[in-house]
Amino acid sequence: MELTVLGASGTWPTDGTATSGYLLRHEGFSVYLDAGTGTLANLQRHIGIPEIQAVVISHEHPDHFVDLYPLFYARHYGGLGAPGLPVFLPITFQRKLEGLVSEQGRAAMRTAFAIREVRPGEGFEVGPFRVRTELMEHLDLPALGFRIEAGGAVLAYTGDTGPTEAVVRLAAGADVLLSEATWQDEDEPLPFHLSARQAGEHAARAGVKRLVLTHVWPSLDREVSRRQAADAFGGPVEVAAEGMRIEVGG
Repeated sequence: MELTVLGASGTWPTDGTATSGYLLRHEGFSVYLDAGTGTLANLQRHIGIPEIQAVVISHEHPDHFVDLYPLFYARHYGGLGAPGLPVFLPITFQRKLEGLVSEQGRAAMRTAFAIREVRPGEGFEVGPFRVRTELMEHLDLPALGFRIEAGGAVLAYTGDTGPTEAVVRLAAGADVLLSEATWQDEDEPLPFHLSARQAGEHAARAGVKRLVLTHVWPSLDREVSRRQAADAFGGPVEVAAEGMRIEVGG
């Protein structure tokens, strides 16, 4: 299983970066995992838009989904891909997603996308990937974290979350935990995001092999985040950056 970072900036992008988004590939099957600002442009450095075979979105905040709109335009109006692209969304999100387009646009979106809403705790399969979800701690939203398995490899992805044992359950024994790490020790803790140290603590309790930090607040020193997470985790820690490729398992 190969994970490519399309965007890793928390909340807004800095020069040359993008917000949350990843390309997950295994056995020739490509999943667009979260679709934040600028990630669709970066995705095309690796595959073409018609090669996207499924989309999985963690929650309804724009820095995780807003590039669904240009993806829709490209697939439907640009003819870049067949109709009925599988798109997995949290419950209640489809209505909000469609609310920013016209009635005609909504009909077109329902042609371009085959949307399935996923309840927290529900699992699903797409291509070679088996996916299990957990409800994350994020502003009373149905925000999903994902445990994704394929070919004997396990990737856990938090999406956005504050401290919660659900992360530990999701990531238990995973090859890679891709964890949000918005804050550092010096910041005022907020219950709906993790600090880098908290990400490391969750990774240690879950017994993961490797921790990759993402969704780091753009103004922070990423090396400080890495050191704080490593201090708590005790294992290998990296900070996600656009273009990074990560082999999961194997």
